[in-house]
Amino acid sequence: MNGLCKSGKVEEVKSVFREMEEVGVVPNHFSYATLIDSLFKEGNEAEAFAFQGQMVVRGVGFDVVVYTALMDGLFKAGMPNDAENMFQVLLEESLVPNCITYSVLIGGFCKLGDVNKGELMLQEMEEKCVSPNVVVYASIVDGYTKKGLLNEAMNVMKKMVQRNILLNVFVYGTLIDGYFKAGQQVKEMKSVGLEENNFVIDSFVNNFKRSGRMEEANELLKAMMSRGLVPDHVNYTSMMDGFFKVGKELDAFDMAQEMTEKSSGFDIVAYNVLINGLFKRGKYESESFYTGMRQLGLVPNSATFNTMINAFCKEGNLENALKLLNEMKSYGLIPDVITRNILVQRLCAAGEIEKTMDVLNDMLVFGFHPTPTTHKAVLDASSKSRRADVILHIHNRLVGMGLELNLSTYNTLISTMCKLGMVKRATLGFKDMMGKGISPDIITYNALIQGYCLSSHLKNAFSVHSQMLTEGVSPNVETYNILLRGLSAASLIKDAAGLVNQMKERGLIPNADTYDILLSGHGFVLKTSTYNVLISCFSKGKKMSEAKELMREMQVRGLSPNSSTYDILICGWYRLSKQPGLSKSLKRSYQAEAKRLFEEMNEKGFIPCENTLAHISFALAKPGKKVDAQRILNKLYKKKVK
Repeated sequence: MNGLCKSGKVEEVKSVFREMEEVGVVPNHFSYATLIDSLFKEGNEAEAFAFQGQMVVRGVGFDVVVYTALMDGLFKAGMPNDAENMFQVLLEESLVPNCITYSVLIGGFCKLGDVNKGELMLQEMEEKCVSPNVVVYASIVDGYTKKGLLNEAMNVMKKMVQRNILLNVFVYGTLIDGYFKAGQQVKEMKSVGLEENNFVIDSFVNNFKRSGRMEEANELLKAMMSRGLVPDHVNYTSMMDGFFKVGKELDAFDMAQEMTEKSSGFDIVAYNVLINGLFKRGKYESESFYTGMRQLGLVPNSATFNTMINAFCKEGNLENALKLLNEMKSYGLIPDVITRNILVQRLCAAGEIEKTMDVLNDMLVFGFHPTPTTHKAVLDASSKSRRADVILHIHNRLVGMGLELNLSTYNTLISTMCKLGMVKRATLGFKDMMGKGISPDIITYNALIQGYCLSSHLKNAFSVHSQMLTEGVSPNVETYNILLRGLSAASLIKDAAGLVNQMKERGLIPNADTYDILLSGHGFVLKTSTYNVLISCFSKGKKMSEAKELMREMQVRGLSPNSSTYDILICGWYRLSKQPGLSKSLKRSYQAEAKRLFEEMNEKGFIPCENTLAHISFALAKPGKKVDAQRILNKLYKKKVK
């Protein structure tokens, strides 16, 4: 049972429980603790509590293991007070909490930000002669770091060293991440006693990697090597991964070469990084890498197979991808959600519906049932047949495989039918959904309205609109756009004024699609100048996201933005960034968008107007912007400013 739970096969464990009952064997406290712990980890609190109740009814005694599992689950379920009460019950039962019990308590409190309570529990733990382990201290370090109390976190680390508790990568990583977020650099960290070792290197590299600063990571690695520190295979693997992620393949290869020469050589993790980095850039054939792995004597893991399966799928070699799935099983590896999603996505894209269903059927053995995401992918693929019977047959088969019939799955079924104009079939799904007590939402109603509009049944579309209002479901901009599109297709755009007024009365702001439908319906030929007027309106109203969307739409329609388009957008983003009370992160993101547009404008040879230059000049007339300012001046030097 423990092995099944560790493999995530909770359903099979419950089956074992039922079989035990059938033969008259009562599960013991350890069996219950194992199952309850797994149910909490899956987020299934209700069933975990049900098994706890079953223990009480059957008179199965609670020991420290059971209480610890329940406390851990209660913390995970967001019930810290109940977890603390459970600890008190444990003490009242004269049971002695162990290191894991205290670890759960301290970790739970620290995750909630109550580090003081965590420290008190640590003190109590020591008073009762229960020796704290690295997990306990790591929780407190993490708690202090998240609150920005870096000195306190460092003091805890020093206490660990004094007590000969070996620091792990999590402790180092947490501290270094805290210092980075506080804007402190390597020198400051060393000054407070953070020693250089392989864990520290990896933590630094991972921080640099997250922000794409691989040159700094490489300089740090070289500096540490010059002081006699020898990188291990984990350090080299992290560096290689980082270089691949920023597109520096040659540097990644250099790391791989250095790793084979100076370290213990490739392990399966390093090999996975190598093949994943190369495959993402379309380099080399899948078969050659699979052969190379065998020649190195490496045993593939789940990540290897997922990478290889994805690579074969991208090459269109679905047959080999499916063979790898079978080989994966022969290694005793269990396909996971990633494996399933890769195969379902690729097979559906290729129109291989039956093969997709075979894969899903095979995955049932491993406890994986179709999800709403799987359902949508398969129904989208089957809708290409444009046959309602095929779509419904696939839908029913997925339900038979354990797909839960909820609002999401019904919405997918109804939307798929409506997009094809099969509204009668969609309404049957709608009635079935209502019969099961599932209330429709805006997605459901929008799908039905669209279905009626596509099949030229405008009267029915407006009836559904009235029904949703009666049911208390508020329409959104998309609802009105669908109805407006229906009026336009029926040459009834003259009746649109009432809908637009209704939108405004509800506080809804027409978007780019709304104006596009209205203009097209009235016979206007959309030009760049038309879009510029609309973009300017949104810009003046501080609706820059809508303005940005309009620019994207005009390009999709084959219309190129001109100098005025860029001037309007750049000035709009800078005005937005000057709003009072705006957070620094938002201010930076708005100015970054304006700067990006300005650079794009220059690349296209457009000359900025005086207002645009004034905004850009103001932004660059700040410390640290000299290089940017000089580069822009060089670009503008040969241009005549309006």
